[in-house]
Amino acid sequence: MITFFISIILLIVGYFTYGKYIDKMFGPKNDRPTPAHDQTDGVDYIPMSTPKNSMIQLLNIAGVGPIFGPIMGALYGPVAFIWIVIGSIFAGAVHDYLTGMISIRNKGAHLPALASKFLGDGMKHVVNLFTLLLLVLVGTVFVTSPAILLHSLMDGRIALGIILAVIFLYYFLSTILPIDKIIGTIYPFLGAILLISAIGIGFRLVQTGAPIPELTLSNMHPDNAPIFPLLFFTITCGALSGFHATQSPIISRTTQKESNGRQIFYGMMIAEGVIAMVWAAAAMSMFDGYGGLSQVLAQGEAALVVSEASTLLLGSVFGTIAILGVIVLPITSGDTAFRSARMIVADYFSISQQKYWKRFAIAVPMFVISYGLTQIDFTILWRYFSWANQMTSVIALWVGVMYLLLAKKNHWVATIPAIFMTFNVVTYILYAQIGFGLDLNVSYAGGVVGTILWIAYFYRIYRKTVGQEDFLLDYPIPAKAKA
Repeated sequence: MITFFISIILLIVGYFTYGKYIDKMFGPKNDRPTPAHDQTDGVDYIPMSTPKNSMIQLLNIAGVGPIFGPIMGALYGPVAFIWIVIGSIFAGAVHDYLTGMISIRNKGAHLPALASKFLGDGMKHVVNLFTLLLLVLVGTVFVTSPAILLHSLMDGRIALGIILAVIFLYYFLSTILPIDKIIGTIYPFLGAILLISAIGIGFRLVQTGAPIPELTLSNMHPDNAPIFPLLFFTITCGALSGFHATQSPIISRTTQKESNGRQIFYGMMIAEGVIAMVWAAAAMSMFDGYGGLSQVLAQGEAALVVSEASTLLLGSVFGTIAILGVIVLPITSGDTAFRSARMIVADYFSISQQKYWKRFAIAVPMFVISYGLTQIDFTILWRYFSWANQMTSVIALWVGVMYLLLAKKNHWVATIPAIFMTFNVVTYILYAQIGFGLDLNVSYAGGVVGTILWIAYFYRIYRKTVGQEDFLLDYPIPAKAKA
């Protein structure tokens, strides 16, 4: 229990200390109009309040990742707590903050456009491919998982296919309607359910004296699977997730002032880390040790752990509310995953989104593809999601590195996590069965070589870019805004 308390405290302290440093180092400028004001279109660019933007950002980034990921990551033992805390403060929150703020400085641009601008034109097509793959996978995974939870919650009284259809319909409407019509209206209420469920589970863990394991050398890692690189692909949301880089630009288009960025982007990542800590602690303490947890997970998905933990800790009524809180998370990430994908395709082909038929033309094919993917086994989808997710986080971090280098600011806050995750991504694709399936030591060596090659390529791009800072760092303030 002491480890759990210390971890929560460190996350909160991290926001008020390291988060403040990152914000001051970046240097928000409130005299610059944000895209919400100088790009207003009534669809995606709409000024909204900071509390509303914060709640939307939290619900956008907190899919099933900060729950299912930590539950599965709990098999690695208390070492998972270390990754959640360090990852959230020094990697995930920095990643989210830089992505959101750099997007604000560049007309609300999404990651592919930012990668093209800061990492070279050749990256534009590659990043578009990875980002769209990630978003469609997220949308599909986040249709399937809440549908299964709802189906179980209603004891199968409503067919799974009908539940899937209803969720798809909601996603479609959220994708094509102006952001303030559905997302901006219902998210505060959904956020209340999310927060109540997380607080309820955490409070009951403490009140019942749940045997949350302490971090010691003997139990740090009871699982035989290698921590490097697998842990960092099991716990993504709740520590570091490339999916967030696809969501922050949505809110960069509705943020009223640059000084709001610390609360919206850095702060909501820390909040997600707290949610991840609660569910990792619940999974480690409630199923008679790691063997019991392993048996429950072997029965199917992490959704079973959520259902059992919620009911055992909170009873049938409040347990149901907690499960609804978990269902809220993927639904409020799935809708914005498809919305983000629509915006990225529109930006790529320079298609105005003010007319409904143009939004339909992009959205319909995406949903057809996603429906086809629901026929694939969930666990297979999750494996590919994990890889695409962290590959995207690496790209976003290197965009942040380049921006900070050009701005002559402390680039190491992004460079260190960027190098660390580049090594893990290369090692993972060499080692994992979805990749080359090589020996672990060979994969480690390949990870080192691959990281060095990427750094050399990045340095070459940087040398070519030096001298273009005025063009690259900030988009010019429109004449009407200057006046």
